[in-house]
Amino acid sequence: MLEAAEAGNRLGKEEFKEVVPGLRAGLLNAQFDLRKADFPVIVFVAGDDRLAAGDLVKRLHEWMDARYIDTTVFGDPRPEEVERPRQWRMWRAMPPRGRMAIWAGGLMRMIEARVAGQVDDAALEAWTVHLEALQAELLADGALVVKLFLHTPADEQRARLETAGVGRGGWRVDERDWAMLEANSEARPLVERFLRRTSAPGAPWTVIEATDERHRDVTASRTILDALTARLATPPPESPSAPVEMFSPGPEQATVLASVDLSARLSRADYRKRLEKAQARLHDLALRAREASLPVVLAFEGWDAAGKGGVIRRCTVPLEVGDYRVIPVAAPTTEELRFHYLWRFWRDLPPAGQVVIFDRSWYGRVLVERVEGFATAPAWQRAYDEINDFEAQLVEAGCLVQKFWLHISPDEQMTRFKAREITPYKKYKITDEDYRNRERWGDYEAAVDQMVLRTSTDIAPWHLVSAEDKQNARVEVLETLTAGLKAALKHR
Repeated sequence: MLEAAEAGNRLGKEEFKEVVPGLRAGLLNAQFDLRKADFPVIVFVAGDDRLAAGDLVKRLHEWMDARYIDTTVFGDPRPEEVERPRQWRMWRAMPPRGRMAIWAGGLMRMIEARVAGQVDDAALEAWTVHLEALQAELLADGALVVKLFLHTPADEQRARLETAGVGRGGWRVDERDWAMLEANSEARPLVERFLRRTSAPGAPWTVIEATDERHRDVTASRTILDALTARLATPPPESPSAPVEMFSPGPEQATVLASVDLSARLSRADYRKRLEKAQARLHDLALRAREASLPVVLAFEGWDAAGKGGVIRRCTVPLEVGDYRVIPVAAPTTEELRFHYLWRFWRDLPPAGQVVIFDRSWYGRVLVERVEGFATAPAWQRAYDEINDFEAQLVEAGCLVQKFWLHISPDEQMTRFKAREITPYKKYKITDEDYRNRERWGDYEAAVDQMVLRTSTDIAPWHLVSAEDKQNARVEVLETLTAGLKAALKHR
């Protein structure tokens, strides 16, 4: 791919002056139309010529309206970025629907690190796999992805660096540029493989010869304009209009929830004894996790009135106030709906040594959104793989991930609903929606069954908790959590 780009393409001054006015007008008009569109645009700018990439981004800002471009230059990771999965900073820079983002740099960092011996082949492979998954998620969610790779032959790069190193522009050259150049022959096969692996239908790499800046700028701008114009002319996909018809298991068909022993009970004395012991243990382990810079993500799902709030409170009591956050997850806001559904969860990931507890989670995509028809069948069906990739990135970054489903029977749920109606400080918890959801118990049970089967992995398994007795549920979760923390700290 790179050799084919070394064709000596150039654009004369007169031709450049002739094409630029129309090109700029087209970009501005398309950018204005994008503001009313229901998809975001992400322009990747990468390459083996860092100076050319910087100049191209400045040119795009000049030719378009920079007020409506979210530009991020992914340089060396900042401390808060080092503490989280590598893609965290990319998700933080994600544009909402109707806006354009330019992402410059960052993609070649892992190849540079591999050449320098800082990471191994497995780490580079994992990065590539996760990047392929991210690209697939963005495309499936409707994003327009334009990827530009700027290539300059090694001899030309050397001449530029020598020129830029003196006088004007000298501040723009540092050791990395020379290191990249010296490692060119070793890095090139890795770059070629990376470009082939990540060139997917709908988001191919456009390799642009960057030797001549006029040719570079016009070619890159035309690529963006052509892609954006074509997409704006495409009718938007139809949104779901009715709940999805689902198969509900009959009474003779076993599900994963059938394995949960709802008869589990704890006496008051046993409860107090085990609760106190588990909370003391959690306090000690949480302090050790802070010292070891171990991030923890807990996700709680379960039936309405299953007792998630009570369990979460028993988990937070032993923790230092500054060491945890509880994120209540409700229906996405109007602003959150402008982003990919995973965006709001990526943004709340904990830094090293901290705990984040999600009261309901990203599994809403394959539960309520699936059952109630808020997501199309293709959307929730692909979500299983998207969620597994998301959780794999958390674990690979050193995070402990624990997921709990609190299970109760329909009869126990009704008993708790009635109790809430007559308890002053619990009345706010019960709504007509809770009763309506009961009518689709079988559909939700089928969704939970498939959710557990397809997303309970070795690195992030589901813990099915018997919550018919609240005391049993609280102790079971605490003891599972402390066991997970102990194991994670042992292998930290």
